[in-house]
Amino acid sequence: MPAVRAGGTAAGAVTRAWRPPGGRATIGPMTAQDRPRPLFSRYYARLVERIDAEGLAALRAELLAGLAGRVVEIGCGNGRNFAHYPPAVTGVLAVEPEPYLRELATRAAATAPVPVTVQAGTAEGLPLDDGSVDAAVLCLVMCSLPDRAAALSEVGRALRPGGTLRFLEHTLAETRGLRFAQRIADATVWPLLAGGCHTATEPAVAIERAGFEVVQLRRLRFPDRRFTQPSTPHVLGLARAPG
Repeated sequence: MPAVRAGGTAAGAVTRAWRPPGGRATIGPMTAQDRPRPLFSRYYARLVERIDAEGLAALRAELLAGLAGRVVEIGCGNGRNFAHYPPAVTGVLAVEPEPYLRELATRAAATAPVPVTVQAGTAEGLPLDDGSVDAAVLCLVMCSLPDRAAALSEVGRALRPGGTLRFLEHTLAETRGLRFAQRIADATVWPLLAGGCHTATEPAVAIERAGFEVVQLRRLRFPDRRFTQPSTPHVLGLARAPG
C-alpha cells in the first residue's frame, strides 16, 4: 500500500501511512488541513440519508461499479460511498477535511465491504506517493474546492499512468435561465448554506484541462422528482490519466 508522501501535508499536520487492508483508522488530533463546518456538516449528515433514498445511493453504485485495486476517495464526507465499493477494490484511502464528517466516515469504514482508511487531508495535498493508486473518486466535491486545477493536478500525480478517475458532480445547466439562476445563487447565499458549494461549474471541462481523457459522460437531473434548483444538473463520468 502507498505511504504518506514526504512533505505532502501542511505545516503542523499529522501524517500517518495508509495502513494495509484490514487496518482500522482512528481520528487523530485536529490538523492544519482541517476545514471545520460545524453547522453544515451536521445538517448534511441528516440530509444525505433522504437524498440517498431518493436515488443518490443508486448513482453511487453506478459511479463505483467495476473499480479494482487501490483507490483514493477525495472528500468522502460521512462515508456514504463506502458500502458501494465492489470486492475487487483492495483498499480505499478516504480523505476528508471536515472533522465531524470524518468521524462519521470512520464509523462507516468499520462496516464497509472493503478495507477503508479515513484520513484528514485536502484535495490539494493528497498524502500519497506519486503513481500509487489505481483509481480516484470525486463525488459531489469539486463544487466546493477552492482550487480545482490544483486538486486535479494532485489526482493526476497520485494516479498510476492510465489510472481512472470516477466523478459525480454538479454541473452548469444546459438552459440559459437555469444557468442564470446558478450564477446568482453562487454569488449570494448558496455557498453559505451548502458548505461552499458552487453549482455553475463545468467539472468535465476542468478534468479535460487537467490532462485527463473523459471516456464516459452522462448528464442527469438529480433529484428528478422535485422542482428544479441550482444543484439539479449533474454529470457522471469516467476519465483516464495519461499513459
